[in-house]
Amino acid sequence: MPKLVDHEERRTQIAEALIRVAARRGLHAVGMRDVAAEAGVSLRLVQYYFQTKEKLLFYGLQHLTALFTARVSARLRPADQDPDPRTTVEALLLASLPADEESRAFHLLYTSYAILSVTDGALAAQPFIDNPDAAESALTHLLRQAQEAGLADRDADARTEAISLLAMAAGLGTSILVGQRKPESAVAVLRHHLDRIFTGTGDLPPHT
Repeated sequence: MPKLVDHEERRTQIAEALIRVAARRGLHAVGMRDVAAEAGVSLRLVQYYFQTKEKLLFYGLQHLTALFTARVSARLRPADQDPDPRTTVEALLLASLPADEESRAFHLLYTSYAILSVTDGALAAQPFIDNPDAAESALTHLLRQAQEAGLADRDADARTEAISLLAMAAGLGTSILVGQRKPESAVAVLRHHLDRIFTGTGDLPPHT
């Protein structure tokens, strides 16, 4: 009896091969033939699942985003079942820093996707991610939760702080990639700014 093929598993296998090759050579230099060789499958099979390089790249971005979500969840797992807003914010930010090979690939490729979409018309025609403001909105929501609980400065603009934290994490990540600073230094900078934002102790009276 022929073995049933799990098509989603096959797509994942190909996407992970794309990520490995792109992390070594750069996203711009990766072709479908390279990905096929890395995945140990035929070029025809890669073309069967993705038809074009642009479709493969977009699926790879979706898979990269899923891996990031899993990294954040892994950071939160040791915490309480309902982690406080700062713990969650810190997990989101630190998971994006290139502190190991997996997170290095994530930061490098996510940045590469953004740059490539500027000059690649076919890739630019796809939504860059399902919701480009998802991370910003998530952080804003967490910061507002902290403000309502008296755990953060109520006078701060939550969305502005969220934008600043994400931009800072992205810049610090790049500085790690190019060897400007160590991951430990970047973590210290992020935590310094989180200490500035999360100033409360909770259960404070309403702000007037």
